[in-house]
Amino acid sequence: MDALTDEDFVLPPIKYEYLDHTADVQLHAWGDTLEEAFEQCAMAMFGYTTDLERVRMTEVYNVDAEGHDMESLLFHFLDELLFMFSAEPYIVAKKVKITSFDRENFKISATAIGEVFTIGIHTQGAEVKAITYSSMQILDRPQSDRPEVFVIVDI
Repeated sequence: MDALTDEDFVLPPIKYEYLDHTADVQLHAWGDTLEEAFEQCAMAMFGYTTDLERVRMTEVYNVDAEGHDMESLLFHFLDELLFMFSAEPYIVAKKVKITSFDRENFKISATAIGEVFTIGIHTQGAEVKAITYSSMQILDRPQSDRPEVFVIVDI
């Protein structure tokens, strides 16, 4: 793994929001690129589980995901990050940066930077139980001013 630079610890501006949905929550994220929209969606998922302001960037975790189309790639990308949070040592990411995005073969490599989730230090928001394909949308059209993704997560 390459050494991290100071730039790796600079947080990007927030480009996501939460939309109400019965029994679930819909993550809506966007960016200047599709890669940034995927990153923001991942950060939205973590932000729904805890207050990211309290998360320090002390742990680095690498994630690889692949799919058979863009929707399955987004699903597996978020699912790998959810697994990282759901299995010991329970890493919560404050920043997710895609390091490789292969649109032809539907593969992503990413770095998640955060720390071990600790009750008492980190707030407990809603637990994300699963990523779903329900109403998933990836909007990356040339005429659009920004790529967007919509993902419903089971809480």
